[in-house]
Amino acid sequence: MNRRLIARLDVKMEHLIKGIHLEGWRKVGDPKGRAKLYYEQGADELLYMDVVASLYGRNNLSGIVREVASEVFIPITVGGGIRSLEAVREMLSAGADKVAINTAATQDPDILRAISDTYGSQATVLSIEAKKLAAGGWEAMTDNGRNHSGRNAIEWAAEGQRLGAGELLVTSIDQDGTGRGMDVALISAVAREVDIPVIASGGVGSTRHVVDVLKNPDVSAIAIARDLHLDKYTLADFRTACHDAGIMTRRVKGEQGA
Repeated sequence: MNRRLIARLDVKMEHLIKGIHLEGWRKVGDPKGRAKLYYEQGADELLYMDVVASLYGRNNLSGIVREVASEVFIPITVGGGIRSLEAVREMLSAGADKVAINTAATQDPDILRAISDTYGSQATVLSIEAKKLAAGGWEAMTDNGRNHSGRNAIEWAAEGQRLGAGELLVTSIDQDGTGRGMDVALISAVAREVDIPVIASGGVGSTRHVVDVLKNPDVSAIAIARDLHLDKYTLADFRTACHDAGIMTRRVKGEQGA
């Protein structure tokens, strides 16, 4: 099975941004132009997250998604501030293939079942922003990592699968934006508990970090942000590292081994 390399684009208003620990954002580019670049580099999917959606009560990415979807022909997932079936319909109509739900699901878990029943589990992604606890384990946070849900992140992942999520996006708040490596223990703990695809996010700072996580056969994908936005690496660099480590990814025409 090919593992997926996903370009993650966090957006504030019309700006592509990147922070550390899901805060302290700085502008790093254009979310439309970068999406097209990553598509040309062979991204398997795009992940758009509206980082201020919870503050304003709605996701504002439909315009960006509509424009990008007309030129980019890979799956697009959209998250941030999606709280209703109507909001899901709006995003899917704009060209998204999946929606990622976090805060709304912690407040009303049945929204996952409703989305799955209406649009299919393949369109339903549970986003978990996990923060390590001093006593051990991880808590699922909400509102782009600002608020506590009181939910154990690993247990919440399993419940999300039961409620109809077809995929999990697991972001380590502690590692996000640091470039110090991913929380391998967190990702592995989630992957052991579920049978649906797991996307790991937060902490990539080298090609080695991607390989370290994808060595686990239960991890389906990596979402990469900072190192792509800052042009430290291209998606080809990550694919090459995976191939050298015996990890299968999609072959891209023109690249060595393709």
